[in-house]
Amino acid sequence: MKDSRVEVVKGDITKQKVDAIVNAANTSLLGGGGVDGAIHRAGGKAILAECIKIRDRQGGCKTGEAVITTGGNLPARYVIHTVGPVWSSVNADKAATLLANAYLNSLKLAAKNGVRTIAFPNISTGIYHFPKQEAAAIAIETVADFLSTDTTISKVLFVCFDDDNYDLYQQRLGNS
Repeated sequence: MKDSRVEVVKGDITKQKVDAIVNAANTSLLGGGGVDGAIHRAGGKAILAECIKIRDRQGGCKTGEAVITTGGNLPARYVIHTVGPVWSSVNADKAATLLANAYLNSLKLAAKNGVRTIAFPNISTGIYHFPKQEAAAIAIETVADFLSTDTTISKVLFVCFDDDNYDLYQQRLGNS
């Protein structure tokens, strides 16, 4: 896939200077480990306060869905919290659909809120055990499909924390 609006970088998602970063959240929206914990720590109490309001209003965030909060102390104006699926060989097909929905619903929410630049982590590839190669394919395909009809978003960054994901995205995006 070649699209000048899509890039891959290796680094820390909490340091990205974009309109919105995406958080690989859990259904409670109360923070956790990995990307979720890093975003909550770097962004400060304002993010958690808005997450609590959302949780009180709608009971959290379902897998594949997305909600938006302030970016707090982050360089990003917003954090879009999405919940990726926990992968197992038993639920692989359903997990693939839910992962695509997590990316798609994040993009839709971004566009609805006037976000022009957005950064994604590698959703579900950590403790949720989604196979990295398949997750990269789903992420890139979902973003490409969305960008084919959307003119709101001008830049999508895939921010990879580890070498494995960075190399996979580089290959799939035709940058290597």
